[in-house]
Amino acid sequence: MEMRYSLTEYDKNQHSVYLLYYHLILVVKYRRKVFDDRISERAREIFLYIAPKYDITMEEWNHDEDHVHIMFRAKPATEISRFINAYKSASSRLLKKEYPEIRRKLWKEYFWSKSFCLITAGGAPVEVIREYIESQGERRK
Repeated sequence: MEMRYSLTEYDKNQHSVYLLYYHLILVVKYRRKVFDDRISERAREIFLYIAPKYDITMEEWNHDEDHVHIMFRAKPATEISRFINAYKSASSRLLKKEYPEIRRKLWKEYFWSKSFCLITAGGAPVEVIREYIESQGERRK
């Protein structure tokens, strides 16, 4: 099996070449239905404001009534869990302040569930990469 990579498809810095895509799912506490288009757009704006401070670039955003899906790119040194915590904290505070109706649906201080789902995404499927790595050096045998 042969895999060819084009360096123009990847992000780069002085010392490395990388492509780090993530799919993040954040769920509202108690699965309360608080998102509509306007609240989702404001949550997205907050994400776009905070993300550059952590070397994160948003690629896609969408919502359902009780959760959001975000696809983003990061750098190898990005502290993703710190970013997620910073985003959850800031967005919770701002959304509850700017949209008082949220407080009626969430009677405690939290907006987001404590947990989140973060999945690496992009590139070849894991099985293709596994087979590629396993096949390395076979030509020399």
